[in-house]
Amino acid sequence: MNSLKQHSDQDLVHLFRNGSETAITELVYRYQSNVYTSIYLMVKDKYIAEDLFQDTFLKIVNNIRNNKYSEQGKFLPWALRIAHNLCIDHFRKVKQQVKITLSDGSDFFALLPLKEEHVEERIIRRQSEHSVQQIIDRLPEEQKEVVIMRVYGDMSFKEISDITGVSINTALGRMRYALINLRKMINEYKMVLR
Repeated sequence: MNSLKQHSDQDLVHLFRNGSETAITELVYRYQSNVYTSIYLMVKDKYIAEDLFQDTFLKIVNNIRNNKYSEQGKFLPWALRIAHNLCIDHFRKVKQQVKITLSDGSDFFALLPLKEEHVEERIIRRQSEHSVQQIIDRLPEEQKEVVIMRVYGDMSFKEISDITGVSINTALGRMRYALINLRKMINEYKMVLR
């Protein structure tokens, strides 16, 4: 698999279509953190996120095998769009609203690999992350969705507009208002701490 790391996403898709199972493994490995984090931020449940993550890559494999992937150089946005759609389908089934804060109080940042840190640094980081999560959770749903896709999904506004079904200007506007609202809430938070 080491030799596959040098290949582009498109090359890996081509190799997989030609029978290389390790090519799809490399794609999964390459983007598992982005896709899983995006799903987890939406569903806020480790087990549901793991199921949806598996469903996402099963759908990706099936789509590639059925020649439904043709977006050259855009594998990650395509994968995130599939994950997003599966999350929306999940919420339609269970009739829940998407929120950022975790119901069990656990920290999604703990899922991400971090450098070794001192106890004091870890406590400060966790407090900061918890505060950020609480503030983001107070955003209107449309703004929250754009923030998650842009910041955690590393998606362009074009990709966000395609996935959410709104114009690029609307996606940009939602991000602008989210940043304005976040700035206000952070200032309010600072005032409370004083």
